Amino acid sequence: MAKITSNEVKKVAQLARLELNASEIQKHAEQLEKILDYIKQLEKIDTNNIPCTTRAIEVVNVLRRDEKKNNEISEELLDLAPSRENKFFKVPKIINE
Repeated sequence: MAKITSNEVKKVAQLARLELNASEIQKHAEQLEKILDYIKQLEKIDTNNIPCTTRAIEVVNVLRRDEKKNNEISEELLDLAPSRENKFFKVPKIINE
């Protein structure tokens, strides 16, 4: 692969609306070159028999049934609200008809 040039870095910086000085352009060119070298190394790895994954660690949802439960502290919780009406929290109207 050809070496990343300063002009290429300037072009990408311009497209990304980044203002880079000469030392930053040189630094980014070197870093991009290292990244592309690493990608070349990864391309050599045989992944034909490796299944596709979305995560390194499999995540499983723990689900439970939705069940109605009577809560003995509901009155205490309602009393903590700034405003209530009977057994409900009272909130300001936000939708106009």
